[in-house]
Amino acid sequence: MSHSSSSVPASPAPEGTVYHASPREMRRILFSSFLGTAVEYYDFILYATAAGIVFNQVFFAGLDPNAALFVSFGTLAVGYIARPLGAFLFGNLGDKIGRKAILITTVLAMGIASTLIGLLPTTAQIGVWAPILLVSLRIFQGLAVGGEWGGAMLLAFENSKKSSRGFASAFAYMGAPAGTILGTLILSAMSTLPKAQFLAWGWRVPFVFSAVLMMLAIFIRMRVSESKIFTEVSAASEKSKRRIPVAELFRDHRKPLLIAMVSGLSGQMAQGLMGAWAISFAVQQAILAQTEVLNIKAIGGVFTVLAIITASKLSDRLGRRKILIWGNAGAIVLAFPVMALLDMGSTMAFMLAIVLGLSLVQGFTSGPYGAFAGELFPTAVRYSGTSIGYQMASTLGAGFTPMIATALVIAGGGDLWLVALLWMSFSAMSLVALLYSKDRSGSDIQNLDADMGTVAHGPTAEPIRRESSAAIQS
Repeated sequence: MSHSSSSVPASPAPEGTVYHASPREMRRILFSSFLGTAVEYYDFILYATAAGIVFNQVFFAGLDPNAALFVSFGTLAVGYIARPLGAFLFGNLGDKIGRKAILITTVLAMGIASTLIGLLPTTAQIGVWAPILLVSLRIFQGLAVGGEWGGAMLLAFENSKKSSRGFASAFAYMGAPAGTILGTLILSAMSTLPKAQFLAWGWRVPFVFSAVLMMLAIFIRMRVSESKIFTEVSAASEKSKRRIPVAELFRDHRKPLLIAMVSGLSGQMAQGLMGAWAISFAVQQAILAQTEVLNIKAIGGVFTVLAIITASKLSDRLGRRKILIWGNAGAIVLAFPVMALLDMGSTMAFMLAIVLGLSLVQGFTSGPYGAFAGELFPTAVRYSGTSIGYQMASTLGAGFTPMIATALVIAGGGDLWLVALLWMSFSAMSLVALLYSKDRSGSDIQNLDADMGTVAHGPTAEPIRRESSAAIQS
């Protein structure tokens, strides 16, 4: 039996087929999802922190302090620009050859890049080649992390029961603050060294340590099996040798891709502002000691994990869309109060700003996001759709935020009200996207394709075929 490359069969399993993994296998999948993402974001967010307190002094020494910080954040943005490219590349491959193989590749690439950053000579040692190599490795990091989150989330998403799909999918996102906690604490410990030693070698230790985490993550991921729903759909469409999932995504699923991208802006804005810019703001303005700032950020990571757990569990009971709407409304309400807390210059005010602006807002705008995004796309393009949507949101919402916020503070004469308006505008865009979306939290994994009605959404859309795998293969 033949079929057009634009139509992907949705093959119902024989009666009695169980799509979700066994409890033992599910525990392994969730741990793999959590650990792998923790390693990826340990490396990626560690760079964001170091960009604010180290790289401006090590790789861009000699510039005006504000200019050095701006340029340092520019190298941070380069990694975010590379993330959507990684999502295009690895998302397409993940929809063709499987989730597991791509996840091993991404964590290996990230570990190598981060270790090399820790071994990189400074500008004083090799001149202009130091920042050039730094930017090159940052691009490599961005490509790797671009393919990580989507695959890690989908292994949990596609193997979980409907009643716990939101919570299972959130393990990939919980890995991000967990990696942040670990990286921040190690960097904080190193920052207690005399400044000369910290800038000479102390900051390098957390980057080199990523090699150990990389090997552990690869070992765990080698033992995880592929998702059953992907295996079935892949077998059903085996004759479509020239199928290009990312092309199908942009041809047939533009609206859900736009919703995935815009609805993720608010959570990424919280990360860019409170996870990177606010840290450097506190240090540069001498509001708090560097070690104290890093410790508070680590505490914020703990609260972020708790908020993600709460929000994702609520999404399994009340629906993904509703919880995300609450989170984005909360971000709009809290934008000015959080900036006011940052401006107070006290330890307690800074901690409260981090807990509210990073932990609470990010937890409720990002915790249910993975399952929400996964439910927007059919299985055959789900890796591409979720990865590209999420990574575009991260680039637009977080990649340039520290640079823009730094410029807005200068433009505002030191006041933070322009930064608050920036945050509110991105949160409002996410809120509008959610209001135009549909909640599919109640659909079983094997019925999500059918719930979407058709594979294509244009005037020539074909109904999804409901033939069995055996019938197609015959």
